[in-house]
Amino acid sequence: MDATHEPEEPDPHEPGRARLSRRGLLGLLGAGVGGVAVGAGGTLAAGAIVNGAASPGTDSRTYPFYGFHQAGITTAAQDRLHFAAFDMTSTATRDDLIELLQDWSFAANRLMQGLEVAESGAGGPLLLPPEDTGEAVGLPASSMTLTFGFGPTLFRDATGTDRFGIAARQPADLTALPGFKGDLIDATISGGDLCIQACADDPQVAVHAIRNLTRIAFGRAQIRWSQLGFGRTSSTSTSQATPRNLFGFKDGTANIKSEDQAAVDAYVWAGAKAQGTWMAGGSYLVVRKIRMTLETWDRANLAEQQNVTGRDKAEGAPLSGGTEFTDPDFSATDAATGLPKIPQDSHVFLAHSRQNNSVQILRRGYNYVDGNNEIGQLDAGLFFLSYQSTPANFVAIQRRLAESDAMNEYIRHISSAVFAMPPAPASASEFVGSGLFA
Repeated sequence: MDATHEPEEPDPHEPGRARLSRRGLLGLLGAGVGGVAVGAGGTLAAGAIVNGAASPGTDSRTYPFYGFHQAGITTAAQDRLHFAAFDMTSTATRDDLIELLQDWSFAANRLMQGLEVAESGAGGPLLLPPEDTGEAVGLPASSMTLTFGFGPTLFRDATGTDRFGIAARQPADLTALPGFKGDLIDATISGGDLCIQACADDPQVAVHAIRNLTRIAFGRAQIRWSQLGFGRTSSTSTSQATPRNLFGFKDGTANIKSEDQAAVDAYVWAGAKAQGTWMAGGSYLVVRKIRMTLETWDRANLAEQQNVTGRDKAEGAPLSGGTEFTDPDFSATDAATGLPKIPQDSHVFLAHSRQNNSVQILRRGYNYVDGNNEIGQLDAGLFFLSYQSTPANFVAIQRRLAESDAMNEYIRHISSAVFAMPPAPASASEFVGSGLFA
């Protein structure tokens, strides 16, 4: 991060914590370090960043941690991702959970400004581990957003136990996703009590954030699984061009755009059921890791690929004609064969909102490549992230796709999770999810 940017001194009239907790500092400094002065924590520049403002001394954009909605949902999708799911430790208490969320909030506010995770950063006493791991020193904030969420198991674990006294406040919409036809879900890379989505335009900035937030969690929570992503597979703003996925097709043409406020309000933010609750201003995140069998796809002819997708590969236009953003005409037929121009088992036909009671979801997916498998094939595909006002909207669409989508021949769903993404803390006197404990 920009090591030349000194954080402002905390305003004595501004409520809220001005440093990490002792537990958070011990996580940064190592479990074996005792007697470390809590006063070594960093100061907090609360409310100092304006949405989209330039970070001092850099050309990087920064986004505010405090506000109403969390950043990283309708924010213009960045190019890189590091996603991590965490489980609370078996000995963690309710106080540990609250303190962890406070520490994460303090650190996230700094990291999103382009600062090191704590005041002394990668420096400090020679006989102690540095508070910051240092790999992002000198790098700008790179438009990074950190977005936090709570899984169903945070409220009730696998045995139904209410470990943290919050089961009564679990939203009715927050339940484990059902199984879908064709799923090959690996439980070791699924689920989680908590999640952090780090998006940035520099992969090192995103990885640095997850690395240091994981250190802060030491003794209270540990990573269950994580995923790196590159090359966003959808656009969340009209200012962005539509990207391509690893199948080589434009992806997310019909995605909700942040400028469409009516669609965002209707289909992204938790709706009327959330008003007056701790989830007001929040959303629900569905996570699916989808492996693409690229070697099989690459041997399919162009006509097959386009019929599976329902779009032209070069332009991204629907097979019924027009350009990329032409509305698909599902009634159009081929004059010679009489068959629909857009096959009814194509991905576009089955996923389009007109075929799903007008329901829409906001996609923020990324490509991934995790090397090769034991027979030399690419372990690669789509790390699917979608935000919706209720997970039921995703479930309805996915059931249709799982049943008859021609693309199923070329993909395998191997990971699955769902999280409640609370509103952002309003100010430094709050922390992410603080309303849950009010």
